[in-house]
Parts: sequence; C-alpha cells; structure tokens
Amino acid sequence: MVGIGEKGMRGARVRADGTTIRWVELPGREPTRVYVHGLGASSAAYYTAAATHPVLFGYRGLLVDLLGFGLSDRPADLDYTLEQHADLLGEALIQAGVRSADVIAHSMGGAVAIVLAARHPELVRRLLLVDANLDPLPPDASTGSARIRSYREADFLAYGWDEVIEWAGAHWAATMRLAGREALYRSAVHLANGTRPTMRQLLLDLPIPRTFLHPAADGKPDGAAELAASGVRVVPVPDCGHNIMLDNVDGFAHAVAQALTA
Repeated sequence: MVGIGEKGMRGARVRADGTTIRWVELPGREPTRVYVHGLGASSAAYYTAAATHPVLFGYRGLLVDLLGFGLSDRPADLDYTLEQHADLLGEALIQAGVRSADVIAHSMGGAVAIVLAARHPELVRRLLLVDANLDPLPPDASTGSARIRSYREADFLAYGWDEVIEWAGAHWAATMRLAGREALYRSAVHLANGTRPTMRQLLLDLPIPRTFLHPAADGKPDGAAELAASGVRVVPVPDCGHNIMLDNVDGFAHAVAQALTA
C-alpha cells in the first residue's frame, strides 16, 4: 500500500513486516521516470536539479531511495543482494502504479536497474545508465565498493564505517550517513562481486532501448564496442566526473532528454 506524506513524499511497504521504500514524487505526464541512486547515496540529493531541469520537467518522476539508503527503511536482516534490491524496488513501483517506466540509474543503481529490467521486464520501458557498474571487481580494486568489501563485516561495523566516512569526503559522506551500516556493507560486497550472469551480459541481452552515459574525460568505457554492437547507445558527457548529474546538470539533463525521446 502506498502512503502519501507531505510535499510529494511517498512510500510503499515492500515486506510483510512493514519495511518501507520511500521516494520523492514529481507530478506530471506519463511515461513515469524512475531515478535510482548509487551506493551510499539518495536520489533526491543527486537528481532533483536534473529532474526539474526545463528539458526533463513535466513527466511524473519518482526519486527512489533503495532499501537501506536515504529516506527508506534500513533493516539489518536483509542480505542486500542486487537481486533483492531489484525485486523490492519492483514491488514499490508496482504499488506506485508504475508500468513501463523510463529508468535513469547511477552507479550501483544502474546495476540494480539492469537486474530489475531482466527480472521484471514489464516495469522498464527504457534504461538509461549513468556511469553504472557492469562487471565484478578484481580483488585488488580500490573503488568505493571494493574498499568496503576489503573489511570483514564485523570489522566494518566496529570501525570500518568511521574510516570509510572519513575517506569518502564531505559530499558522499553527507548521504552515506543516512545508510544502514549493514545495508552499505552488504550492498557494496554484492556490487563488487557482481551477478551471474554479469550485469554486462544482462544488459547486452535486454531487448529494450538502452543508453550508457559516461564522463567524456574518462574516455570510452570498457567494452564500448560490444555495447554499441548490441544496440546500447554510449554517450560521453563533458565537464563531469562520476557524479554526472551533479557536476554538469545541464549536460546531463540534455543527454537524458535526447536518450528518452530518440
């Protein structure tokens, strides 16, 4: 059942115990656009400026926080696999009356969105990935999720959380502090380990329009030719880093608008 709060806040109970996924909702016409954040983030904090940009505004928008993050509940008894994230997000979308949405998803959220499209194809009309994770990470990787994975869970909960918050920097830490510690750790581990088949293979096999945005300064993403050959539009965005929607709001908004109207 979807609950209605103040000023666009919504929520859906996605487990029998009442555990709730929440989102900020922007009114507008269909198709609905679903925005999904990355690891340790929150969709309202990352997407509001872009989702309300003149070239994107006017469509119904759900700025969703995955379970364990942001405004959503943070149960400690969940494994937080990418498949669980996708299924619980799917349940929230169903309760919100969403069918055949355009899903815009960043980083870890992109991995979740790929799994969502593969497991619940009726929910996803188009998929727009924002510098998303497509592959498992090697043991010696040093990215955010791999760094968190390097701890044992007990150590992360005891002291690793404080070390990661310090390492993450002020901006990422601002939303990471909203995450459940178990949710952050387990999500990072499953993201770094990937899915079977891999997120990349699932993406290649999807029969829907797909776009992959990446920072132009990073050069072409790994496997760009294979992505393009399977029909994925690979689009560079200038003047940005990994957080494209924050670093270049205008460039991001125009790239999304073009992808969703192509």
